[in-house]
Amino acid sequence: MEEKYVLKTTKDGKEITVRDLQLSILEIMDEIHRVCVKNDVPYALIAGSALGICNYQGFIPWDDDIDVCVERKDWKRFIEALEKDMDKKFYFQCFENDKKYNILIPSMKIRKRGTYIEEVNTLLKNRCNSGNGVFVDVVIYDSVSDNKWIDEWNRLKIRLLMPIMVLLDNIHINPVFLKKWVLHISERYAKRCENSTLTSQTIAIPWEKFFKEPKFPKTDVYPFKLYDFEGRKYYSYNNVENVVTAWYGPNCLKKWDGEKWYDPLPKEKRHPKHAVDLNLEGEEPEK
Repeated sequence: MEEKYVLKTTKDGKEITVRDLQLSILEIMDEIHRVCVKNDVPYALIAGSALGICNYQGFIPWDDDIDVCVERKDWKRFIEALEKDMDKKFYFQCFENDKKYNILIPSMKIRKRGTYIEEVNTLLKNRCNSGNGVFVDVVIYDSVSDNKWIDEWNRLKIRLLMPIMVLLDNIHINPVFLKKWVLHISERYAKRCENSTLTSQTIAIPWEKFFKEPKFPKTDVYPFKLYDFEGRKYYSYNNVENVVTAWYGPNCLKKWDGEKWYDPLPKEKRHPKHAVDLNLEGEEPEK
């Protein structure tokens, strides 16, 4: 029997499952795909969403989000396309349209109106007034140095600024100057590395451990290709299996036990990791 992965039980006993959340997220993803195709903006599913393509042709059953990347060279066009063509049922938050946005998290959140989600995130609250709807995370993908020491030095600059920014954010002082400086550092670094062979998420997101930030050959990442995902077609990496095994290790892909395919991730690690509270039928948490 397939596990339901219950996220919340309401006061009237109704269970809200990971699958319920996934179906809501798919509405956002369908709209992202539509807008990007209409405006010729390349995008790709990344991280656990890309692993889901390989193992399930859709969501990993316990995964409670979708992650997307857009190349830096397409970032401004992507924002313009969302502003021009995205359905009003959705909205997006990023530093470019709201200086309260915290740039140390994914570069953008695209959210669904009429929903609410509280993330597992005690240090970096959403300060944007536009809402806390169910979301898809979007990150900028940049060129990065082929030299790991140069790469790590540039990431270290931002890691050293991060505690100051988190502190100011938590005492409700918006560190706009520091945000702009971090974005400047990351953009300048990407420009210097234009001719490198590697790409990764922008260094403005500094959470990975030293030398553990996933970096991939550009030939494995670009150009993006269409793959089956939950009965529709979404874009992901050029060689999605190469990238996810580089990211998660060679044992991340489904295995054959002689009778059936199985997911090698231990059952005790199969759990959703983002939602603390949610409401798929309203913008405020249930009281």
